[in-house]
Amino acid sequence: MKPTRVLLLLAALLPCALPAQEKVDLSVVHRIKEEAFLNSRVMDHLFYLTDVYGPRLTGSPGYKAAADWASKQLEAYGLKNVKQEKWGPFGRSWSCTRFSAHLLEPQYAVLIGVPLAWSPGTNGPVSGEVILTPFKREPTPKKMEAELARYFEANKGKLRGKVVLLGETKELEPPSDPLNKRYSDPDLAAEATSPIPVPLSTFDFSKLEVPEDPKKRAQFWDVVPWWISDAIWEKQDQLRDKMNRFLSEEGAKVVVVSSYRGDGGTIFGEHAGSYKPDAPEPPPTFALTVEHFDRIARLIEKKVPVRLQVEMETRFPKEPVDGFNVLAEIPGGKKKDEVVMVGAHFDSWAAGTGATDNGAGSAVVMEVLRILKALGLQMDRTVRLGLWGGEEQGYFGSRAYVKEHFADPETMMLGMAHAKLAGYFNIDNGSGKTRGVYLQNNDAARPIFEAWLAPFHDLGVTTISIRNTGGTDHLSFDAVGLPGFQFIQDPLEYDTRTHHSNMDVYDHVQAGDLRQASAVLASVVYHAALREEMMPRKPLPKPRPKN
Repeated sequence: MKPTRVLLLLAALLPCALPAQEKVDLSVVHRIKEEAFLNSRVMDHLFYLTDVYGPRLTGSPGYKAAADWASKQLEAYGLKNVKQEKWGPFGRSWSCTRFSAHLLEPQYAVLIGVPLAWSPGTNGPVSGEVILTPFKREPTPKKMEAELARYFEANKGKLRGKVVLLGETKELEPPSDPLNKRYSDPDLAAEATSPIPVPLSTFDFSKLEVPEDPKKRAQFWDVVPWWISDAIWEKQDQLRDKMNRFLSEEGAKVVVVSSYRGDGGTIFGEHAGSYKPDAPEPPPTFALTVEHFDRIARLIEKKVPVRLQVEMETRFPKEPVDGFNVLAEIPGGKKKDEVVMVGAHFDSWAAGTGATDNGAGSAVVMEVLRILKALGLQMDRTVRLGLWGGEEQGYFGSRAYVKEHFADPETMMLGMAHAKLAGYFNIDNGSGKTRGVYLQNNDAARPIFEAWLAPFHDLGVTTISIRNTGGTDHLSFDAVGLPGFQFIQDPLEYDTRTHHSNMDVYDHVQAGDLRQASAVLASVVYHAALREEMMPRKPLPKPRPKN
């Protein structure tokens, strides 16, 4: 065959052999960038979600007030079908209305502390003798059960009427690494590298240890499937309930725990009790900064008498409250029955005001829909926002939404809407700049994101990772075979200072990064809503019935 004929044949075959070029409307990308950078409202959103209404513990008055504000704001932007969709009974509401802690003897000092969620109050100021009861946090349920048994035997009959210092001292070392970090090019290259596959059958999940180190802990949850996470959380709840029952039955007046990590006045603390109505209540419990906890412990070890005064006032009604999500949408055109979703979890813990976890993500998601609406962009598919409740307790809001509208992961019975979700895009890893996306092992999505993110390379959005990433609401969609994605973000201070801490406040959010994220997500959502086909899907997972 002559070379000319070979070239003609190849030219005829190429259009069939190669995938169609992913379409990107650069004129719209330019308009989105201008709106996101020059007319941004994202920090206004964050101000109200944190300084005005935070924290937003699921079921709390703060969560409801913030949701009411967000709903009204979304309506003011012209969004449709704005609603607060219930997902069923959550459990007990909780909020703290007053707290103070003081060292009275041997010298007066104001103590830096944080009340822990679902802890009762003290019914006015209380003081008492402080005793130190060493307790070690163990990484596996089996080891923790053994530690509980040891603690119960060592402290039986010794706690009544006492202020109980519960925990271990910590030897502080000068920090060797910066608290604030942005991804370097080598970091991003490592993030983009596929991990070595490890069959789940080789894991003995009953012996897996949840690491204390934040980075290793995040990697742990990225590996563990959702049904194993549920079992781990349930076991942790059972062990906490055993401890609370013992402390209450033994008559402890107040329980003081140390921040499990951090220093310099930063306290990492979540909950002492449970949202479940039938769970045993702990004594009034709060966490102290490591430095203050250790000072008191040293005094006691040296036989120096110590007296504290604590006042904690909480609202902790026994009647369960309903959980709910906030939803809103921009109706589509010729494919309006198909939906593109963008979401973030709306709830937070109560130590700070829930700024980086996840007021930042919620503010960005609201900004995404504001941008698309303000520009008057016509989209074929409906774009829907989801602000999820109960993420911190186990993705409750997004799981319930997926089960109600799409599929139940335990049976994999599919609802009609399962075939109509074009894609779900989630943001929830602090306030750091968006650097790319996790494909959640969805190889077919790679060329799509490569095209969509190319206009943002000069803003640092360069990385596409095949890796799974865990710990947030895209997992609820992925669990039933829907294309759900979480974006890669610069870590900043997320793991070192703000995640679930008293420093999770507005001041630790980077405004420029949120404006950048808003532009990136708005562009991705816009192109997903206009794409000829929906996002490609992985094979449907198998049903995972509860044991």
